Amino acid sequence: MERSVDESGARRRPRERTPVTTEEVCLVDRQGAVLVVTMNRPAQRNALNAELRSRLRDAFDLFEDDDSLRCAVLTGIGTAFCAGGDMKEMTATSAQVPPDEWSRLLGSRGEVRKPVIAAVNGFALAGGFRLVQQCDLCVASETATFGITEVMRGRGAPWAAPLINIVSKRMMMELLLTGRPITAQRAYETGMVNRVVPADSLLPEAVSMAELISKNAPLSVQAAKQLVEISTEVGQTQAVRHAEALYQTVYRSEDAQEGPRAFSERREPVWTGR
Repeated sequence: MERSVDESGARRRPRERTPVTTEEVCLVDRQGAVLVVTMNRPAQRNALNAELRSRLRDAFDLFEDDDSLRCAVLTGIGTAFCAGGDMKEMTATSAQVPPDEWSRLLGSRGEVRKPVIAAVNGFALAGGFRLVQQCDLCVASETATFGITEVMRGRGAPWAAPLINIVSKRMMMELLLTGRPITAQRAYETGMVNRVVPADSLLPEAVSMAELISKNAPLSVQAAKQLVEISTEVGQTQAVRHAEALYQTVYRSEDAQEGPRAFSERREPVWTGR
């Protein structure tokens, strides 16, 4: 799918193509209302070089800008979900403090309004762990592992700070101080992972979850995602106040009328996102 701009500067409707390949390092496949984004550098264990980072931003900008896409799945090809930063590139560029673009891996805006599911097919280390953390939900293969390995390379992981909202302080300490990866099962037990499935069921399970989300009212889904994020930032009283304001748009939407109407007419609702 491509989005272009006409001479007046207005955006034209995107042309749909299924599947779409933004570049060889990042494959994009539309499955109805679900966009599957696949990192494709298996020989490099899907390490995040500059090209892959750029293509990920392109893919998630496409996802964010197309209202007919309701949920995304992020996965990798090969034995790794993502090994983190490309060490060869980091050595060649004498990497020091990571540039700001590293905080915008899932789109050029740095955030995505709609849900993203990580389908972790192998090990997710360092920057790969960061990608999983930035996703809203996680389905993992039984062979997947998760690790914050920066301490083993003399690097840092300030991006891991929000992890305290997912796991306990002791678990976070272990991940950050030892650098040792944990299994998918242990990640599930600590609350980092929603489901652990056999390798051959990974993508179907993640897409099935995405399709389930996509059937729900889009404004309600987006507000729910914002509600969770707000609740991790402020106290309980403020969170409720923010949520009440957040849902005013939802309550006043056309979809808020369509939902009860469809129920009473015993049919599936037709969501417009308005």
